[in-house]
Amino acid sequence: MARTPNRELADLLAEARWGNDQLARAVNRIGRETGLELTYDHSAVSHWLKGVRPRAAVRPVIAEAFARRLARPVTSQQAGFGAAPAGRAEGGTQSAQSALADLSDLVRDDMDPSRRSMLAAGLYSAAMLVPGYTELAHRLDGARAEVRAGRTVRIGESEVETVRAMTERIAAILDELGGGHARPMSAAFLANTVMPWLSADGTPAVKKSMLAAASDLVYLTGWMAMYERAHGLGQQYFGEALNLAQDGQDHVTYCRTLRGMSLQAANLGYGPRALEYADAAAECAPAAGPRLTAFLRGQQAHGAALVHDQRLAFTRLNQTEAALAKADGRNDAVGGYDWAAYHFHVSSVLYALGDLPRSIQAMRQSNRVRPANERQGRLHANGVLASRQWELGHVEAAATTWHEFLNDYTTLSTARGDEHFDVLRRSVATQSGSRVVRRLGERVREVGRQKTATATV
Repeated sequence: MARTPNRELADLLAEARWGNDQLARAVNRIGRETGLELTYDHSAVSHWLKGVRPRAAVRPVIAEAFARRLARPVTSQQAGFGAAPAGRAEGGTQSAQSALADLSDLVRDDMDPSRRSMLAAGLYSAAMLVPGYTELAHRLDGARAEVRAGRTVRIGESEVETVRAMTERIAAILDELGGGHARPMSAAFLANTVMPWLSADGTPAVKKSMLAAASDLVYLTGWMAMYERAHGLGQQYFGEALNLAQDGQDHVTYCRTLRGMSLQAANLGYGPRALEYADAAAECAPAAGPRLTAFLRGQQAHGAALVHDQRLAFTRLNQTEAALAKADGRNDAVGGYDWAAYHFHVSSVLYALGDLPRSIQAMRQSNRVRPANERQGRLHANGVLASRQWELGHVEAAATTWHEFLNDYTTLSTARGDEHFDVLRRSVATQSGSRVVRRLGERVREVGRQKTATATV
C-alpha cells in the first residue's frame, strides 16, 4: 500500500535546519526525559518522511524536539502525525469546560502510587506559551458541572481558611521531611477536599477566595513536583495554578507561579525561556511591597545571566538588593524571599557568567544568613556549594560541605537531594586518592546502603 509523504515533517525539518541525524539524536535525548530508551537514527527519520508513523508515545517527543529547536509550540498534528489523543490539548491552553475536570484528573492520578511514576515521566514543554494575566479571558463556571460537589453543598470562609492552613502545614512538612512525603499529602487533599469545594456553592466573594487559596496549594504542589525532578508534572500543576489564580483574581500567586516556571526553565538549561517567564512575572505583578519586587527581580537577574546579558543581570541584582533592604518585617513576604535567597541569586548569576570563585563566596554568604530551620534550602545550597568547590579544585573544603549536606540528606526524602547525592557519588569515585576523600567515600557508601534499605522496606 502506497504511503503519502509527510510534507509537514519535511517542512519542519527545513525550518529547523536539521538533517535526519540531528532530529533522531534530539528525539532520543528528549525521550530519555520521559523514560523512553530510544535509539533512532537517520533511517528512522527517512521512514517518517515517507509516511510511516512512529508509535503514539513517540509522536509528542518528536513534536517537542521541534518546539525546543524553533522556540514555539509544535503539535503532533503539525508534524504530520495526525491529531493528538482525546484529552488535554497539545501545546495549547485548556478550554473553559475542561479546566477544572483536568485538574481533578491530575491530582487523582498523582495521589495514586500506581500512576505516579507515569506522571513523573511526563514531557516538559520548553515552548509552552503563557499569556499575560489580563489576556486570560476564560472562566471556570462552565467546568463546574464536570466535577461532582460530593457531600459539600455550600462553602464559607471556614473552608477557605482550611485550605490556607493546610497549605502552610504541607509547606512545613516539605521543609521538615522532603517532597517525597509532602506531595502525596498535597495531592490527596486537593483531590478529596479542595476539588469538591471548588465546585460547591457559595457567595461570589467566597468562591473567588477559594479559587485563590486553591491556586496557592496547586502552585506549591507543582513546586514540589519540579524539585522531585517530575518536570512535566510540575509544569502541568503550574499551568493549572495560573488558571485558578487568574479566576480567583490572585495576582500574587499568578506572578509567583510564573517565577516558579522561570526557575524550572533555568534548572533545565533553557535560558531564554527562563528570562521570558521571569519578565512576564514582573510585568503582570500588582503594586505591592518591596519583598515581592525583590522576589521577582532576583529571578530576572538569573534569567539575564543565563542569556549572558551581564549588564542587565547586575542591574536586576542591584534592584533586588535595594528592594529587599526596604522590606522591614514580614507583612509583604512572598515565597520566603530573604537575604539567603538574595545571595543565592547572586551566586547563580556569577556562576552563569563564569565567575566560579565569587559564586562560591556568594553561596557561602547565603548559607551564613539562612535561618537554621530551613533544612530543604540548606540541603540544596550545600549540594550546589560543594559541587562548585569541587569544580574549583578545593576538594577538602568541598568534602566538609558534603558532610554537612549528608547530615540533612539522611533525614529527608527528596529527589533534589538524590540528584546532589549522585553528583557526590560520582565525584568521590573519580578522585579517591586523598585521605579526606576516602573518608567521605566511606560515608557515602554507608548512606547509600541506608537509603537502599529504607526504599525496600
